[in-house]
Parts: sequence; C-alpha cells; structure tokens
Amino acid sequence: MTSLENKKNRALKMMLWFGIGSLIMTFAGLTSAFLVSKNRDDWVENFNLPEAFYYSLFLIIISSITLILARKFLIKNKLNLVSIFLLFTIILGGLFVIFQFVGFNQIMDNGYHFTGPTSTINSSFIFLIAFVHIIHIIVALIVLIIVFIKNFSGVYSHNNLTGFDLASIFWHFVDILWIYLFIFLVFFG
Repeated sequence: MTSLENKKNRALKMMLWFGIGSLIMTFAGLTSAFLVSKNRDDWVENFNLPEAFYYSLFLIIISSITLILARKFLIKNKLNLVSIFLLFTIILGGLFVIFQFVGFNQIMDNGYHFTGPTSTINSSFIFLIAFVHIIHIIVALIVLIIVFIKNFSGVYSHNNLTGFDLASIFWHFVDILWIYLFIFLVFFG
C-alpha cells in the first residue's frame, strides 16, 4: 500500500470518527432531555419498554458477531464465507428494524402514542430516540449492502480492508448505541 493510500485511509477513518462523535453528542442531548423531563407532571412512572425491544437487542448483538466473523473470513481471504456472514448481518439488521416497529405498535396498543392526547412525555421520547436510531441503522444497512456487493465483486481482500472496516466500525457503533439506549431506557424510563 502506498503512502498516499495510507493517508487517504487514515483521513476516511478520521472523518468517520468525527461523524460518530457528532452522533454521540446527539444522543447524549436526547437522553439528557429525557432525564430532565422526568420532573414534569405528565411523566408516567414505571413505563415498561415493549417486549419487541428486548428481541431487537438480541438481534443487534448477534449481528455484530456475524460481522466480526465476516471480517475474520476476509482476513483469511475466504470471500464466499464473507458474503454469507455479511448477508446474515444485513438480515439481522433488517429484523432489528422490523422489531423496532413492532415495539412501536406494542406501545400504541398500550394506549400511548407519539403525539396527541394519548401521548406521554415518556412515549414521545422513546419514539423519538428509537426512530432517530432506526434512521442510522438504515444508513448502516445501506452501507453494508454496498460492502456486500463490492465483496461479491472481489473488491475486498486481506490486503484491502478499508471500506469493509469503515462499514464495520459504523455498524458496531450503532449496535453499541442501541445497547446503551436500551439500558438507559430500562433504568431511567
């Protein structure tokens, strides 16, 4: 790898980390606002997260494991196995999104909505935080689909990991972010 390629790869990783830093600030602001809002009169005590959010937590953790396995096979240059584990990761990510919307329906089935007379500050924040996270999961899924196509085309190898690694870093970040948000909502919701 040339010096110019190394500089480009470092610059790409730095830009990704700056983006991740801004997302951390965004979600820190949302969770801080959630905590401040607990003092409101319309706060509902003991607001339980929907069961589907627990399943989505499991799915997102497994998806990180399948992506780690895909990278291990990429280092070994076993590109067919890379494609299989990337596909598993994408499917698990899609199921995560589906279960998030199932969770939204479970919240609404309990009589709480995002806005309107049947909304609460709790439900509004939970919808907002989860929906903003879903948007980032969808972006990460699009990136993983591009990586899957590029891998299928033979772009990546044990000598060329940068694009794969950038997608992996972002995917693992949104996974860790959901774990944090889930724990936050369980203990402070």
